[in-house]
Amino acid sequence: MLGEILRFLLEIFFTLLGAVLLARVWIFAVRLHPFNPISQAIYQATNWIVMPVRKLFPTASGIDIASLVVAFFCAIAYLILMWIVSTGSFPPPSLLPSLLGAAVVTLCRWGLNLIVWLTLIQAVLSWVNPLAAAMPVLKTLNEPLLAPIRRIMPNLGGLDLSPLALLILAQIALMVLNRVSFALFGV
Repeated sequence: MLGEILRFLLEIFFTLLGAVLLARVWIFAVRLHPFNPISQAIYQATNWIVMPVRKLFPTASGIDIASLVVAFFCAIAYLILMWIVSTGSFPPPSLLPSLLGAAVVTLCRWGLNLIVWLTLIQAVLSWVNPLAAAMPVLKTLNEPLLAPIRRIMPNLGGLDLSPLALLILAQIALMVLNRVSFALFGV
């Protein structure tokens, strides 16, 4: 039972940390204004771990490489800790290639979780309070993902089903990635 609780807490902590780091990458990629309150909160929450790495990996071509590197190493730490909690020992060195592959898959899972949550928040706010202060930020972040879906889906007048389609696609991708991650590393 203690192992289950520990795995649960590790999952929550690392998923939140990974999602915030990937949100930082996403915010940088869509060029969200750095003085936006949401940007400021994400930067302040992650500067402690990203800024030292930024000296080694500066931003390039509109990509926050330092945040990606930190997120990747967080994924590795997460997988190793989950292995230790599950088995009681360190993973053998022979699993290093599988560990690296599973870390990439874990990053993708965290990114998809971020997409799901941002899309859900935007959808709920669009019904409850479409003029909320967070809506422009959510639209800026989600529009690159929703626009291609809107071009494919039929126009139903005032009913936009693209967030629902994105949620379904993200959930399917999460199911596939969970299988791949388990097959690669067993966690």
